[in-house]
Amino acid sequence: MQPILLLHGAIGASDQLLPLKEILADSYNVHTLDFSGHGGQPFPQEPFSIGLFAKEVVDYLDKEQIQSIDIFGYSMGGYVALYMAKHYPDRVGKIVTLATKFYWDVPTAEKESKMMNALVIKEKVPAFAATLAKRHAPNSWEEVLEKTKEMLQGLGEQNAMSIEDYKLVNNFVLILIGDKDKMVTLEETLDVYKNLPNAHMGVLPNTQHPIEQVDIGFLGLMIKKHFS
Repeated sequence: MQPILLLHGAIGASDQLLPLKEILADSYNVHTLDFSGHGGQPFPQEPFSIGLFAKEVVDYLDKEQIQSIDIFGYSMGGYVALYMAKHYPDRVGKIVTLATKFYWDVPTAEKESKMMNALVIKEKVPAFAATLAKRHAPNSWEEVLEKTKEMLQGLGEQNAMSIEDYKLVNNFVLILIGDKDKMVTLEETLDVYKNLPNAHMGVLPNTQHPIEQVDIGFLGLMIKKHFS
């Protein structure tokens, strides 16, 4: 069967994509991976970055002896997929992104970084803290947050992908956003969509940012349609 790859988001892990993997498994050979530091994987020697995670995908494809693969990327995973399309064009086929934040500057990075305060999470949403602890064990989930904050601050100072970069991505891309996503704006999504040469865009109804709140059945249908 045709291989496809599912990429998780920041402070996430591949276990969040298992329901989607199950839906797609009847049509594709579905691959998943955990970026370094996530899902219990060892922390990298260097800071978290989009470039680092893209290289890890390439290394995974080399290990699995896959030359090129279609990719679904949730949130940061979608950013990694498009970064790969720019920098490793021969390794990526079609792409679907969902809830990917494309626009970064210093104020945006500061705003998002404030959402990753471990002490506040422990106090205000202890259930989420417990989920993160389990998801990233044996790693410290607090360290995952700190390294992610550093990555976001780096993006705020210099975005990994400019609008001009998207103009050079010739892959067939489907850009998806939830209509109730409070992290990703419709404006930044439209801006990227309009600058991709071969793109379609869709808005998922009654959908917030967390992947757990997405209608996975509907998402699976859209992915199958695009990849076919």
